Amino acid sequence: MASIFSKIINREIPAEIVAEDDNYIAFLDIMPLVKGHVLVVPKVEVDYIFDLDPDILQGLTLFSQKVAKAIDKTIKCTRVGVAVIGLEVPHVHVHLVPLNSMDDINFTRPKLKLTQEELSNIAETIRGGMA
Repeated sequence: MASIFSKIINREIPAEIVAEDDNYIAFLDIMPLVKGHVLVVPKVEVDYIFDLDPDILQGLTLFSQKVAKAIDKTIKCTRVGVAVIGLEVPHVHVHLVPLNSMDDINFTRPKLKLTQEELSNIAETIRGGMA
């Protein structure tokens, strides 16, 4: 069965996409820790990050860097944190989280509930920072 991320990649379900190329896609987390929380996903469906082909893993890091720089330019934060947990969805994904404190990347705290309009505006802002 395709993961929810594969369904986003295939446009079977909607997402607020901030960046995409042939191998990777980045979109807003719909249950973010903070505003601007983005997930970066390889288009190949692999469950565990260290099972990725080395070239795809390297590309994922470089693509994540581009997205993180756009977040850093457009979302008020001290820096952009990165986390790979891999337990929630069986498809590799990198969390890019705008940070102003250590608590901003605490995955046990309650998630934000943003409106579709808020998500769209945040995605548009981040897209505007992509070089």
